[in-house]
Amino acid sequence: MTGDTSHPEDFEIVGEQVALGESRDLSLVVTQSFSGTDVSIPLKVVRGAQPGPTLLLTAAVHGDELNGTGMIREMILAPPCELVAGTLVLVPVVNILGYERNARYTPDRRDLNRSFPGVADGSLASRIAHAIFQGLVLPCDYLIDLHTAAVGRTNFPNVRADLGRPEVRRIARAFGCPLVIGKPGGRGTLRHAANVASRPAIVLEAGEVSKVEPAVVEMGLRGIRNVLINLGMAVGEPAKPAYQARVDRSTWLRSDAGGLLRFHAAPGEVVEKNQPVATCTTLLGADNGVLRAPEDGVIMGLTTFPSVKPGDPVCHLAIPRRGIAPIRRALRLLPDESLHDRVLGELASSVAIDEPDDEWV
Repeated sequence: MTGDTSHPEDFEIVGEQVALGESRDLSLVVTQSFSGTDVSIPLKVVRGAQPGPTLLLTAAVHGDELNGTGMIREMILAPPCELVAGTLVLVPVVNILGYERNARYTPDRRDLNRSFPGVADGSLASRIAHAIFQGLVLPCDYLIDLHTAAVGRTNFPNVRADLGRPEVRRIARAFGCPLVIGKPGGRGTLRHAANVASRPAIVLEAGEVSKVEPAVVEMGLRGIRNVLINLGMAVGEPAKPAYQARVDRSTWLRSDAGGLLRFHAAPGEVVEKNQPVATCTTLLGADNGVLRAPEDGVIMGLTTFPSVKPGDPVCHLAIPRRGIAPIRRALRLLPDESLHDRVLGELASSVAIDEPDDEWV
């Protein structure tokens, strides 16, 4: 594919013109501090030599989710491909007030990712959302929003997308994540608001908060490069994932008892129905129940807190549309030290994995 030459050569964002072939460090004022001074978020605009689409990359909409920030930093310092057409708008931190406090939310205790497209005269979070949506989202054509799991959890990399929208489905598949979750996104989320405004948007969920995880960052960069190639903004062959499975359904496994968990499966692992995922014990080691997979699936998310109460979420299980047999076949063909395996190993470092006591197979 080639760049979309219907896009004009001129590009304006945050009141600044950026020429073809130019790179600019800019900022967007989103609010004011208690002292009455402006609070801004930094951004970088990179333009190819030829006209084409504009892709917006955002991270840290939740201020403590830093894997995406690490991905965008690498896009700036060591991009995985040359931009030959179109425009990249790179925003390492959206929720700057949360980021400065290593906090998920804005100082008014609101979730910025439930506040889009925002209101100019609303709450603090709503005003920030409005400034970002008007200033950054609307001038662009596509959006990739980079997230991690919330505190106390880790996510195996997955793309979430409204697959009923053809252009969203296009970039979701092109990204090349093993799991593609077919969900439109709730009202107030950045991607939902962008899609309603005809800016096709997807979300990457990968890793855990307050970390920049190297293999996770590498998988994210690979996906961004794939999208750039698909949109005609870069040249080259897209990298293929170990497998790609569409997921329209998932389920949470919750603890039935209180105690301390022993994990038997890691994030990203393929599990069969009735396979033990975790054993709960009392503090003195007595068995307090085994949590088993209710059906075949892939562990998409896992708690990193080993202590639980009854009802606490332990495992988020993705149920692939075509089952796990094609995934198992694909995984058997992987070379040693593949990126897929390195991501699994990195995510498993947050939990202690051991064998179950019983013979379940």
